[in-house]
Amino acid sequence: MKVTDIEVHEIWPEYEDWIAYPLQHYYGPARRTVYVAHTDTGLVGLGEGHDVEPPEVLERYVGSNPFDWVGDETSLALGTAMYDLMGQAAGVPVYKLFGQKCRSWVPVGSWTVSTHPDRMAEAVLQYSARGYTWVKYHLSPFENVFDQTEAMSAAAPPGFRVHYDFTMHGTDDHMPDLLERLARYPVAGCFEDPLPGEDLDGYIELRSRIRVPIVLHHFPSGATYEVFRRPADAYMLGHSKIGDAMRRAGLFGAADMPFMLQNTGGLITRAMILHMMAAFPSATFHFVSDTETARSDVVEERWEPVEGRMRVPEKPGLGLTLDRAELERLAARKPEPQDPWILKSTYQGGARMYNLHRTEDPIFMVRPDRRREITLSFDSPITTEYWDDDGTAEFAQMKSRIESEGVVLESGDRAGGTSSA
Repeated sequence: MKVTDIEVHEIWPEYEDWIAYPLQHYYGPARRTVYVAHTDTGLVGLGEGHDVEPPEVLERYVGSNPFDWVGDETSLALGTAMYDLMGQAAGVPVYKLFGQKCRSWVPVGSWTVSTHPDRMAEAVLQYSARGYTWVKYHLSPFENVFDQTEAMSAAAPPGFRVHYDFTMHGTDDHMPDLLERLARYPVAGCFEDPLPGEDLDGYIELRSRIRVPIVLHHFPSGATYEVFRRPADAYMLGHSKIGDAMRRAGLFGAADMPFMLQNTGGLITRAMILHMMAAFPSATFHFVSDTETARSDVVEERWEPVEGRMRVPEKPGLGLTLDRAELERLAARKPEPQDPWILKSTYQGGARMYNLHRTEDPIFMVRPDRRREITLSFDSPITTEYWDDDGTAEFAQMKSRIESEGVVLESGDRAGGTSSA
């Protein structure tokens, strides 16, 4: 069996209507690359990723036997397509290519972005109604985390949990105190990357103080030698190549360390995660794929969780059927880019802060400190509006000021008057 051709399709999925507004402002239009691999035996394998692999990478797969790519460490997207082909050729579901099945139902989480507390509550309502029991989001200092948590707590059914991702924080908060306060809420489920990744001793101490699980994702040693020091309660592997994830799964299994995969994408990505986590002994933490934010997909299957878990497919390969018509429709979409817009943040004391956001730099929404202009807090008494270019002179003037000055911070009285600081 040889791979004879690999189709490459850049697609533009639509966001679900209820979450489109904040996602469009964080990231602009959604984009993925779908790979359709063909063999000389007539089999078709599916893979997907965010970026288009360069021609020299594609050339390595064309002409090869899919079984040459067991434990693939070249491309997660193309490796997924090879595993789909291998499973179909052998007549077995993909998880059997990783080892004995450890579970038939895999825990899954949902995902959103940090936004106004009312929208955070809406995310909890939407996802819990669809069978999810976890929602993950990256905290942003443009909203108060306790206001968000209060709103989510009010909306959450019993057993629903929030996965707080601090992205190594970058704020002026005293993290042990902040986490201890958040941990008092029953909805608080876990804290990801609350400290800089280099601070293993800090993580070990923090884990001894906080009753809510600590999750490690970004750290220099990459889930290797430090695992047996127990700096975390669970690990996350994000977009790891298949062979890399297999090795670390063995290490986590030996240490009896829970871990999760976070590979964002559509149902092709989600299916691959299900198969991998079905066979990895300690893959007992909820995975995240962001699949649930898209309105449609390029395969016919539609899987939803039951009480926070998804059934592992039992058909040969990934268990998916290509929807060629939807693939072509999403490839033909050419959505308008999100123009730069202004974050208009208001403090309870009346002060206002203005920042300019461009979607090509999405990390700014969660790590504004990286621009080296201002350090903020997750616990500030603040709310934020999205100010799109409305064609007014006021917007143009403020945009020009931000581009010239950086962060614009203005003091004001409680009656709403402001003066430049």
